Amino acid sequence: MTFPKESPDAVAEASEPSASTLRTRPPGLSLAAFPALIFNLLPNRWQARLTEGSVARRVLTLAWPSVAEQSLITLIGLVDAYIVGHLGAAALAGVGLGGQVMNLVAAVFGAVGVGATALVARSIGAHDPEEANRLARQAVLLALVIGMIAALMTFGFAPNLMLWLGAAPDVADKGVAWLRTVAPAFGLIGVLLVGNASLRGAGDTRSPLWVMVLVNIANVGVAWAFTRGLFGLPNLGVVGSALGAMSGQIIGGVMVLALLIRGRGPLKLALSWPAPDPDRLKRLLNIGLPAGAEQVLLQIALLNLAAIISQFGTAAYAAHSIGLRIAALSYLPGWGFSVAATTLVGQELGAKNPERARQSTYAAYALALALMTLMGALLFIFEEPILRLFTTDAAVLAAGAIVIHSSALQQPLLATAFVFSGALRGAGDTRAAMLISLTSIWGLRLAAAYLLGVVFGLGLFGAWLGIAVDFSFRALMFWLRFRSGKWATLRV
Repeated sequence: MTFPKESPDAVAEASEPSASTLRTRPPGLSLAAFPALIFNLLPNRWQARLTEGSVARRVLTLAWPSVAEQSLITLIGLVDAYIVGHLGAAALAGVGLGGQVMNLVAAVFGAVGVGATALVARSIGAHDPEEANRLARQAVLLALVIGMIAALMTFGFAPNLMLWLGAAPDVADKGVAWLRTVAPAFGLIGVLLVGNASLRGAGDTRSPLWVMVLVNIANVGVAWAFTRGLFGLPNLGVVGSALGAMSGQIIGGVMVLALLIRGRGPLKLALSWPAPDPDRLKRLLNIGLPAGAEQVLLQIALLNLAAIISQFGTAAYAAHSIGLRIAALSYLPGWGFSVAATTLVGQELGAKNPERARQSTYAAYALALALMTLMGALLFIFEEPILRLFTTDAAVLAAGAIVIHSSALQQPLLATAFVFSGALRGAGDTRAAMLISLTSIWGLRLAAAYLLGVVFGLGLFGAWLGIAVDFSFRALMFWLRFRSGKWATLRV
């Protein structure tokens, strides 16, 4: 793959503005939310790209709503755990296991969503909104059908799923009750996730954000009322929590469908039920299935890693669990800029402008690297007060310091892995992304965690060193794959 002879880097460096100019930029431009101190630490060519304005503004415009949306998704899990916590350990464990089953179903929807984002973005970039609408209709139809099948299977096999997950009888009862209440909404959960993915592909990241705001409000309000027996309503315990989750997902799915039918930007779905289109469904799955397989196998790998860490004792496992929750919040900027890279790469390739796609990716990377490095520094400095929000146990605090410090130092690696993998997915290069991730997670993370933690006796520190080895490899390989330019030649 070759790019135009006149390098944008050379042009950008030749017109590089002075530091004083950067500091006096008026609010609202690309550097409005970008600290000058961090900016000045970046290489000159990245500084030049960010001052071009149009690219960086597009990245920020797409990224910040995605960060906020993912924050709300993370908040749902935290609030649910808080609401269910007063019902006892069995209820908390049952809802947790039910949530794992729903996460696996969501990973399947995520596969369709990745395909929808990439292909809708390509069509928008090619100025073909009709094709974007046809692809979005097929994606939503596929999600609805998958959701209905998953609902029937989950409702029928809920007891078997709880047994397969190793739940004790009292935990299994709670988990089955929660799953069977939530399962009928799986079809609309699919519409919610895939509809939002289609909107992102069209460049609309704000609508999914507002949808998730309402999903959170409905979830918290209904769950709180039915687990506390407020306003004369019955106290339904775990089922009340499930009603909250179900209500939120139904409202979210209906809202996204209404937005798409009413029309958001170039997307406007017809009211008629679309006939299955084998060609477009094949294209969606060709891109989406590798991404879905990657997520499912990642979840399984995380369960295996948890089994390794549980060997180091209760305090170590508790610290690991808390660390993962804290780390999930620190990942949010990376996820947001990854979404921006996915959308912009897809749109620019649709417009047959691979160089602009490359510029957009590096602008997203510069911003993600700066923000995640800053978050890493804050985590490293304030690890103890952050951990004390979750526990006061001295052993857990000591073990948690290892986890938080390790996570803090890995933030630049995460920024690299997130953004460049997002760019590859936007180009439809999901098979390469899947192979890199699975090779690294299964071949390096688990092996290194076991070898360093168990065989060499480094315990929790060794396990998190294994995680660092995994992210180092993925960051390098995603960057090398992107740098090769092969993503720009793919036909999807």
